[in-house]
Amino acid sequence: MKKVLVTGGCGFIGSHTIVDLIENGFEVISADDNSRSSAYPLLGIEQITGKKVKNYQVDLKNFDETLAVFQENPDIVGVIHFAAYKAVGESVEKPLLYYENNLFGLVNLLKCVQEFSVPHFVFSSSCTVYGNPDALPVVETSPIKKAESPYGATKQMGEEIIRNFSGSAQTSSILLRYFNPVGAHPTAIIGEQPLGKPQNLVPAITQTAIGKIPRLVVHGNDYPTRDGSCIRDYIHVCDIASAHTLALLYLIDQRNASACDVFNLGTGNGVSVLEAIHAFEKVSGVQLNYEIGPRRSGDVVAVYANNEFAVKGLNWQIRYDLDDMMRTAWNWELKIRKAEEAVKSN
Repeated sequence: MKKVLVTGGCGFIGSHTIVDLIENGFEVISADDNSRSSAYPLLGIEQITGKKVKNYQVDLKNFDETLAVFQENPDIVGVIHFAAYKAVGESVEKPLLYYENNLFGLVNLLKCVQEFSVPHFVFSSSCTVYGNPDALPVVETSPIKKAESPYGATKQMGEEIIRNFSGSAQTSSILLRYFNPVGAHPTAIIGEQPLGKPQNLVPAITQTAIGKIPRLVVHGNDYPTRDGSCIRDYIHVCDIASAHTLALLYLIDQRNASACDVFNLGTGNGVSVLEAIHAFEKVSGVQLNYEIGPRRSGDVVAVYANNEFAVKGLNWQIRYDLDDMMRTAWNWELKIRKAEEAVKSN
């Protein structure tokens, strides 16, 4: 079995990707400092796959800690890099925190990739690199506009660092620009569990519906969109996870067209915030308590993908629709509530 390092393996997308990698025959190790996650998903991964995944609780900003992972695992053939801070609003408030964490960690990781001649590198990028696009849907060759947030800027810079690195090293890379990952594993064994107040829409919806949050705030209804709310391309986390495995296989099979290829990962359908809320209400049968608030700094008006390049190039298939996304997210929230009640009763 080929060994893969997943950074941020205890996070939302990282944990689902580990499951997909294992189900496709890879051996996986994780590196996650658990500063914004818990080790709980590792138990879920083991429950789903029957495989125990070792996590190295290291801070990628610390080069020696990062290097030690590679020294212990010199047979790593690929790295999938998720570990980063990702809240747009927080990045506006704390830009230096984001530049330090997201860029220093990436540079240290690439130093180790180079030293140990790791041949394959997959980067978790984002549609935020497109800024406010001139035309929709965006394609991989769409102009990279000024980032609307420091988070988006770190993804733009990260992509450039990887391009420069891949051009000078023996490592082939893929930049996966994904849009808005949501939902949970269909078993409801793992899912999105943000620490503190959720920064993303769907966990905010489910936490409002279950009563953890008194009401959901929709950030603006005066945008130039069909209902005034921002438009995003929501995609199921398991579809995103599958694309990472396929990207790694694409590199292993040497199908890449360049040292650093780029793929959009979205459904190709733009969904407004209010449409997402109504989809949840339909699937769950719960009337959501929400209100319209002011616009949020850093938000783009609308962005959704043209995904033809990934569908054809990676042989990627989208298996989950918007209803599936909301249903699995709600089932996961109900599972969390059930577990919390069991703990209280004991």
